[in-house]
Amino acid sequence: MILIIDFGSQYNQLIARRVRESKVFCQIESPTITINAIRKLKPEGIILSGGLSSIYDKKPKISAEIFKLGIPVLGICYGMHFMMDTLGGRVEKTPKREYEFAELKIEQAGKLFKKIPKKTTIWMGHGDTTKKFPTGFRLTASTDNAKFTAVENEKNQLYGIQFHPEVIHTAAGKNILDNFLFNICKCSPSWKTTNFIAESIQQIQEQVGSKKVILGLSGGVDSSVVAALLHKAIGKQLTCIFVDHGLLRKDEDKQVRAVFKDHFKMDVHFVKAQKLFLSRLAGVTNPEQKRKIIGKTFIDIFEVEAKKIKDVQFLAQGTVYPDIIESQSAFGDPSAPIKSHHNVGGLPKRMKLELVEPLKLLFKDEVREVGTQLGLPYDMIWRQPFPGPGLAVRIVGKVTAKYLSILRKADAIIQEEIRAANLYDQLWQTFAIFLPIKSVGIMGDLRTYEYVIALRAVTSQDAMTADWAKLDHTLLGTISNRIINEVKCVNRVVYDISSKPPSTIEWE
Repeated sequence: MILIIDFGSQYNQLIARRVRESKVFCQIESPTITINAIRKLKPEGIILSGGLSSIYDKKPKISAEIFKLGIPVLGICYGMHFMMDTLGGRVEKTPKREYEFAELKIEQAGKLFKKIPKKTTIWMGHGDTTKKFPTGFRLTASTDNAKFTAVENEKNQLYGIQFHPEVIHTAAGKNILDNFLFNICKCSPSWKTTNFIAESIQQIQEQVGSKKVILGLSGGVDSSVVAALLHKAIGKQLTCIFVDHGLLRKDEDKQVRAVFKDHFKMDVHFVKAQKLFLSRLAGVTNPEQKRKIIGKTFIDIFEVEAKKIKDVQFLAQGTVYPDIIESQSAFGDPSAPIKSHHNVGGLPKRMKLELVEPLKLLFKDEVREVGTQLGLPYDMIWRQPFPGPGLAVRIVGKVTAKYLSILRKADAIIQEEIRAANLYDQLWQTFAIFLPIKSVGIMGDLRTYEYVIALRAVTSQDAMTADWAKLDHTLLGTISNRIINEVKCVNRVVYDISSKPPSTIEWE
C-alpha cells in the first residue's frame, strides 16, 4: 500500500484516485500521524501532498523521521518544499504565484522519469520554489521559471517534484506516478474490489458477531451497496429503515421495495414522513437551513424507529472515502474541513451505537464496482448523483407540496428523454430545478402566468469541475415541449449554460 500524507492540497483525492486506478491500495492520513503508526501500516511508499500553505506560514508538519524509515518518499509541490526545507535545502517565495502550464525539461531521467519524453507539459501551482537542494540530492528536471522543478536522492529513495502529476493537465502524470509505484516502490498492481468484498465480509462478521445492525437505506448508491454487503455478511441480523420524506424522485420508494424487500428478501421498515418534513420546512428559504432541518428531522425519525428494534448494537452507514477526507483538516484539527458530511459524526451520541462503515476507504467508482459484483441492478448502481436533502434543494426558495409535485413530474420527463437519447451514462448529472417565479405565456388563445423550470445537464470526471453539456437542440426542444404540455402550472423551460466554476452543479 501507499501512504499519502495530506498537507491540505485540493488535489489530495486525485492523488489517491490515480494510485487506486493503477490497482495499488492507498490511504490518506493527516500529518499528525505518528512514526510508529506509519511503521504499523508498513507502506511500500509515501507521498507527501501539495498544500495551500507556504512553508513560511503556520504550516502542517510531520516528523523528519519520515525521511529515515528506508521507505521511498515522493514530495509533490508543498511536499517537495517541506522535504527540501527539512533536510537542509533552501526554499524561497516566488515574486508571483505560478498557476499555469509549463514545459518540463528532463535533465536526468532516473527511475522517476523512465520512458518520459525529454520535454513534456506539466501543471504548476505554487508560491514557493526551491533555490538550493540538500546534500545528496541531484537535479533531474527544470522549467524556464523553476530551475529545480524535480530533484532526487536515489540512494535514500527521496524524490521531489514541484508540479502536480495527479491532474490531467500534466501530460505524463500517470506514467510518472506509475514509475514511483512500480519502478521505485516495487508495488504490485493487485488491488481489486473482489478482494475487498471477501475481506469486508470477514471483518463485518468479526465486528458484529451475532448482534443486530440497523441501516438508514436511502436508495442511493452508497447505502444500497452497504445494504447488499451487510446482507451477504450477516443476513437477517440486518434491519434497514427507509424514510420517505416526500423529497424523493418519482417511484424511488417502489424501486427500493422491489430490489431490497422483494428480490433480496431483506427486512426493510418503510416510514412515511412527508407531512412532518414539509411542516418543518414550511416557509424556509435558506439552503443551509433546509439541509439542517432535513438532517435533524431524519435523525429524529430514525431514532424513534431504531428503538422499536430490540437489541440493536450497531449502526451501519454508507460513508465513503471522500466523505472522510473532506470532513477532516490537514492540520489534524476539525476546525477547518472542506465541508461536513451528514454521515461523518452526524448522529446523536445518546444512541450509543457502534458504527459499521465497510465502504469508508473506497471511492465512488470502487463502490459502484462492489455493488455490481453483489448483484445490484445497473440502474441503481450507475444512477447519477442525487443530493441527500433530495428535491428540497432543487426548489429555489420555500418548499411546498405543490412545488414538489411540479418538480417531480418535470424531472421524470427529463430522465426519460435523456435515457431515450442514450445520454444518461455520458452525463454526470441531469435534473430539473423549480424556479418560484412566473412568466407570461400563451396556450391556445389564453394568456397564462405560470412557473419556470430550469434544465441542468453537466459533464464532469469527478465533480470538482464541470462543464454544461452541449445537448442537441432537437432534444432540448422535445424536453421543453413535453414539460410545458404535460406538467400543469409550467409555461417556460430554460437551459442552464453555466460551468463549475464559477457556478456550482446544484443550484442550492
